[in-house]
Amino acid sequence: MGDPRIHVDALLEPGSDVLLPEGAARHVVTVLRQREGATLALFDGRGHEATAVLVEVSRKRVLARVDSVSPGRNESPLAVHLGQAVSKGDRMDYAIQKAVELGVAEITPLHTKHGDVRLKGEREAKKHARWQGVAISACEQCGRATVPKIHPPRPLEDWLAERDEVLRLVLHPAAESPWRETADVRKAALLIGPEGGLSKEEIIRAQHAGFTALTLGPRILRTETAPVVALSLLQHYFGDL
Repeated sequence: MGDPRIHVDALLEPGSDVLLPEGAARHVVTVLRQREGATLALFDGRGHEATAVLVEVSRKRVLARVDSVSPGRNESPLAVHLGQAVSKGDRMDYAIQKAVELGVAEITPLHTKHGDVRLKGEREAKKHARWQGVAISACEQCGRATVPKIHPPRPLEDWLAERDEVLRLVLHPAAESPWRETADVRKAALLIGPEGGLSKEEIIRAQHAGFTALTLGPRILRTETAPVVALSLLQHYFGDL
């Protein structure tokens, strides 16, 4: 088992002391039962990771001293911006977690016509913070040093208007085009609809924004399964799988 990996919002420099976040500190002390002298891996979420040693372990705080710093090595050469329709319960958490594990660069939760989840005000802020936390936890698990940005939820049409990626794909079970390899790609956008699917008007709007509608096969996938399959294919053809 390797050293624990912990995300810290701090400048990582050799010789500097880093105070572990409360949740991470509790996990290191009470679950992993680490003590002074134990080693761990830190990453700042911006592409840097470090080896560190615990120098203070107490009920009030856990302090680690940075030994060495290096660039993260597990980022995909393919930058995918995932537009994911907001879904109920833990389905959104699952979609975000797996997308991060599969190397996604950015995620925007989307409000769509058939989506029955509407977030506003304090509820939206709490969900957004939770989703960013899911992304951080996924990075701790999978070895990424760059945490993908989870954008605040927004209407589908606003997200479509900003897309400029070379490859733009929208999954649609009724599409006639199956998955097929295209030319070399470094940036892509992927649109996933809600449980009830994207409306006909939304599909047309996406196509007008340069998206290609395609199907992943004869079986209709759940909204949280579709990004896993599509991202796996994208990473296989253009990334590092």
